Amino acid sequence: MSAKTVDDSRTVITELMIPSFANFSGKVHGGTLLSLMDKVAYVCAAKHSGAYCVTVSVDGVEFREPVEVGELVSLSASINYVGNSSMIIGIRVESLKPKTGETKHTNSCYFTMVAKNEDGTLMTVPELILESHVDVRRFHDAKRLKEKRREIMNMLHREIKDMTDDQIAGDLVDNRCVIRIVED
Repeated sequence: MSAKTVDDSRTVITELMIPSFANFSGKVHGGTLLSLMDKVAYVCAAKHSGAYCVTVSVDGVEFREPVEVGELVSLSASINYVGNSSMIIGIRVESLKPKTGETKHTNSCYFTMVAKNEDGTLMTVPELILESHVDVRRFHDAKRLKEKRREIMNMLHREIKDMTDDQIAGDLVDNRCVIRIVED
């Protein structure tokens, strides 16, 4: 399995935002945008790995600007990092108003995908050839994101397991919650 460049799997999908995508305020629903992000992440990961891929996590989703019905939304995806079977895909979403040519950066996020063999087991993905300083920086940043996500998950699972209900409730003092547990 030979290494691939970032450009080998770079993917851009553009879609017209139609009225059925609107939420109650008339803006494009965030779930619609997340679904499109998942689609472009899949295409990018599948192109790199040459295999079926599934989403493991989504990090850093930012809804910076609302998207309007009638705008063209372009989702740009590139492989930022590869592990053994995992790939972190960076996604940038921009919208374009066709009549005015105005563009805006609306969303950014990172999808972690894994590649699977025909039998559903994890498979090794090609190494990533880094051809620019931007590629190197993105790989480094995505590697750190993976490490931080692992730290957070370990902290949440370890600390909650090790705490009693009273300790957890005590940790919530001076927060904006009211605890009213009704015992059976």
